[in-house]
Amino acid sequence: MEALTILALSWQHLLVVAVILLIFFGGRKIPEMMRGLGSGIKEFKDAVKEEEKKTEEPKSDSSINK
Repeated sequence: MEALTILALSWQHLLVVAVILLIFFGGRKIPEMMRGLGSGIKEFKDAVKEEEKKTEEPKSDSSINK
């Protein structure tokens, strides 16, 4: 239970992290980083969906052959 309390972030923590990121990377670099993060997440989700399709296809083929 204590581990969850330690990892919990309040709005103050998030504000401090945002300010630190702004200082280190500047206002122009952050949107580029977020776009890259978003496209990476999208690629990951697409890959997961593709793998799920591949694993579902043999199951449906085996039921047809029976």
